[in-house]
Amino acid sequence: MISWMQRHRKWLVITIWISTIAFIGAGFVGWGQYNYGKKASSVAKVGDVEITYRELQQSYGRIYAYFNKMFQGKFDEAQAKSFGLQKQALNQLINQALIINLANSYNLRVSDTEVLDVIKSEKAFETNGAFDKELYKTILSRNNLSTKEYESDLRKEILISKTLQMLDIKPTALEEQSLNTIFNIADKINYKILDESMIKIDTSDAKLKAFWEDKKSNFMNEPSYDVSYIVQTPVTKMYTDGELTDYYNAHKSDFEGIIWNDKIPDSARKIITKMLNDEETKKDALRTFVAYKKGELDKKVSIKNALLSTSKNIFTADVLKDISELSEEKPYLKPKFVNNEFVIIKLNKLIPAAPKSFNEAKAEVTALYVAQGKDSQMQELAQNTIATFNGKNTDFITVKDGMKIAGLSEQEGAEFLSQLFKNDKKRGFVTLSNKKIVLFNILEQKLLDNSKENVDSVIVKLKTDLLNQNLLETLRKRFKTEIFVEGL
Repeated sequence: MISWMQRHRKWLVITIWISTIAFIGAGFVGWGQYNYGKKASSVAKVGDVEITYRELQQSYGRIYAYFNKMFQGKFDEAQAKSFGLQKQALNQLINQALIINLANSYNLRVSDTEVLDVIKSEKAFETNGAFDKELYKTILSRNNLSTKEYESDLRKEILISKTLQMLDIKPTALEEQSLNTIFNIADKINYKILDESMIKIDTSDAKLKAFWEDKKSNFMNEPSYDVSYIVQTPVTKMYTDGELTDYYNAHKSDFEGIIWNDKIPDSARKIITKMLNDEETKKDALRTFVAYKKGELDKKVSIKNALLSTSKNIFTADVLKDISELSEEKPYLKPKFVNNEFVIIKLNKLIPAAPKSFNEAKAEVTALYVAQGKDSQMQELAQNTIATFNGKNTDFITVKDGMKIAGLSEQEGAEFLSQLFKNDKKRGFVTLSNKKIVLFNILEQKLLDNSKENVDSVIVKLKTDLLNQNLLETLRKRFKTEIFVEGL
């Protein structure tokens, strides 16, 4: 966040009204349990700066909108949860709050005139090239923002910008000269590429069993759950027009777009009838649940049995999670609506995870054995051939010439050269992220007479990254962070 602000501080306003639209599109999110001993409207406090629930929702909305665009509109809340978007949203706000605390410690302030100047410069609030106060209010109102909230957020953004300008980062002449020198160092090398096709792994049962014996605890069966369950017989009653109308009037917000006066539309009749029957079925399921717990179940009720695990689950993942939290002392699960029916579940026995037999684990054992064997033998091959190999020669190449390494893709070449030019050995090897190994022997080295590279942006990025890490780490030690919501 800090580096973003530094790159864009001239045009700092992040167009909060657009962010708010994104926030509304993403929907509201539950943020866990509050510590009600703290201020109810705050989710966290950093130093003297409070982070409000509204700010958290707004930050979450911006990140959600970014991912949704990246996934072409197919991003959902389940994915957002798996990506940890809630924590990302809070961390962004914590970083901002740390900078605001720093600003406050220097008594930096933002005047009303500065806020007004930024608002008037925003194109979204203009009509015919001039600031339109009514349009400004209308846009904020449509997006559930008051002018007070918007201007408060804007004031914080400007304050952060002012603070970061105090930490202005510019490349020095020595840094420019040093980086230019690095970019213009050229090596002529002899190299050879090793890949896993050169390795043969013995996967006989004798080898695999010895490997498995040593690592049995890595190959476990899933825990499973022996359960009994009852599927509640659904209620299929018919209801009078009066009952249907009463239900509709009591739940109008659930029937947006369905309106009737004297006659009930068939579509509404079917929907409301099902809702009423589901409610009655749930009541019956609760009665069955109580009778099951008390041992007073009608003998006519059918009880089914199943052995469940993550890979063999006739219910849903959420229901299996609830089952996993049952115990011998509390083995009954209240009625759950699963696959369009209510079920009442009892845990009979938990079967803990246990090591798989060799035959059960063989496929997994083989995959791990082969992967580890190839890694080990590739490194051994590189070590044994580094002193004597003879491969291909290159012309003089610089760190930017990844596309010139025959046998490697441009990305692989860039990764290799990045490591090569950090190396202080004449002969050596580089292991790439895709497991290939490149042996190298530097034949010649020289400094090219190329014109000066534009290295300012590279230097600024390197220095900014260091600033981000060190400054924020220092501020975290200086200003205490309290989080009032569990799970964040």
